[in-house]
Amino acid sequence: MPQMNMVQAINDALRLEMKRDDRVVVLGEDVGKVGGVFRVTAGLYDEFGEDRVIDTPLSEGGIIGTAIGMALYGLLPIPEIQFGDFIFPAYDQIVSELAKFRYRSGGEYPSKLVIRTPVGGGIRGGHYHSQSPESQFIHVAGLKVVCPTNPYDAKGLLLASIRDPDPVLFFEPKRIYRAAKGEVPEGDYTVPLSKAAVVRPGKHLTVVTWGAMLYEALDAANQAAQKGIEAEVIDLRTLWPLDIDTIVESVKKTGRVVVVHEAPKTCGLGSEVVALINEKCFLHLEAPPARVCGFDTPFPYTLEMEYLPLAHRILPQLVTTAQF
Repeated sequence: MPQMNMVQAINDALRLEMKRDDRVVVLGEDVGKVGGVFRVTAGLYDEFGEDRVIDTPLSEGGIIGTAIGMALYGLLPIPEIQFGDFIFPAYDQIVSELAKFRYRSGGEYPSKLVIRTPVGGGIRGGHYHSQSPESQFIHVAGLKVVCPTNPYDAKGLLLASIRDPDPVLFFEPKRIYRAAKGEVPEGDYTVPLSKAAVVRPGKHLTVVTWGAMLYEALDAANQAAQKGIEAEVIDLRTLWPLDIDTIVESVKKTGRVVVVHEAPKTCGLGSEVVALINEKCFLHLEAPPARVCGFDTPFPYTLEMEYLPLAHRILPQLVTTAQF
């Protein structure tokens, strides 16, 4: 199998699906001739033409509103929002229209599309290019939210998202666009939505994470192992619907859990994970569930490495929770 990074794997998925299904169209700011600000859509314009790879005006509300209209008329649009931080001008379209069309029409008009957007920090983008807005969409009934952490999953999850009947927000951690590399099959395959992956087995505590922070959690877990603490690390992959069964199985075994995410701590997805663990595993817990997250501040530029929950912040919490 060829080696790919995340950018190449996502590009491969888009190309494969555009060949397989002529309803698929890509649209967004600079996605055509330029190939996107991160070059994720590079080459698609030349291969499929301007009718299927559409450069749009700088209007996120317009991009998503247009994509919803396309979907209602039978196309399968994949709009790109250039940075996750720019998605909020389209928030009303996503929440008030996209998430509700199937329900308000009794299933007659499902508005099926996949919104791709890069998220998270790690590139010194400051507070307008580094946010992680997943919890604001997980709260909205009718949407699915996906966040891959490696090239294999990126391709398989994107293909599964495009073929899923529900609208999907596909969050791509920009910090690992080119840093995460691995073998990716050339042909067609899918990774099931709503299924988490245990990427590191362990017996002393469970670490639940997603996005670029997976690699920080693995780094911290490897350092903890040198102290005799074996952490089991779970990559959620699909953030909503949440694979709570995999989490519960792990926590019942370890009795301890730490949730890691780079979005601000208050009302982040980690809060819901901890709540569900308390509901389903309370009698198995040997220590209070803990969270290591971004701070409740705007994302900083100069102090980015202090804001992010990197391994040097995760490791002390692993040790404290394991020894509680």
